[in-house]
Amino acid sequence: MTKKHVVYKEDKWNMITAEVEGARIVVREISTEWGEDTYVLNGRPELIDWAEKHFTPDKYKNAADIIAKLKDI
Repeated sequence: MTKKHVVYKEDKWNMITAEVEGARIVVREISTEWGEDTYVLNGRPELIDWAEKHFTPDKYKNAADIIAKLKDI
C-alpha cells in the first residue's frame, strides 16, 4: 500500500510530495522552473540525511518547514 504525503505546495505546479511504499520513500519535487525531479530513498534515515543536505536555507526559503514535515513521515 502506498501512502502519499504533500510536504509542500505553493500552487498546482510547485510542490513536493513523498510516497511511502513500505521502507522505500519516493520524493518528487515539481517546479515551473526546472520541471520534475524524483528521488528514491531506502528508509527514513536515508530520507532525513538527504533532506538535510538537499533543502538548505540558501536554496529554499522554507527549508526548516520542509525538513520538519519530512521528519514526520
